[in-house]
Amino acid sequence: MKNNETENKESRLLNTAFKLFTEKGIKDTSIQEIVDNADVGKGTFYLYFKDKYEIRDILIAKKSHKLFYDALTNLRKDNINNLTDQIIFIVNYVINELKKNPILLKFISKNLSWGIYSQTVKKIYEETENKEDGIYNLFLKGIKENNIKLKNPDVTLFMIIELVSSTCFNSILYNEPLPIEEYKPYLYETIRKLITE
Repeated sequence: MKNNETENKESRLLNTAFKLFTEKGIKDTSIQEIVDNADVGKGTFYLYFKDKYEIRDILIAKKSHKLFYDALTNLRKDNINNLTDQIIFIVNYVINELKKNPILLKFISKNLSWGIYSQTVKKIYEETENKEDGIYNLFLKGIKENNIKLKNPDVTLFMIIELVSSTCFNSILYNEPLPIEEYKPYLYETIRKLITE
């Protein structure tokens, strides 16, 4: 367990790094700027992170994870029992949040799957001991309960998240190949096929 002071310093470093990375870019942000703005010593930075790229990776994983966590929280408010509809609800929620926040979208870039598959997120689950809560477990449980025959459910979920991540980035930011609202039906049809075929 981390104490409050430790957690506070780590949080300040993460929040400051995110602010600087999204304002200036990762390349143009120095560790010295991060520690100065977070009001901690440089040695403190190295207690938590080996370099600015590790803090970036942790931020991407945490921000992506939060998107999925919020989507699941909202899913629980609706009465959706069909697994495919649940996954599409979650994907739609995440897309809409990224559409509202292009800075976050650019920061996460095409690494949305880190919110489910990264070691950082696995550590979050271990620390909170809340292993049941997540899209990964929802998906695996839904496959089993609905007796859906997938060769490898883990790979299928990864493919869905990667598909959403890579294609929606261009659709939201550049309207390529279509504006996101026009693109969604094609995406959701593909997701349905991945789960049901």
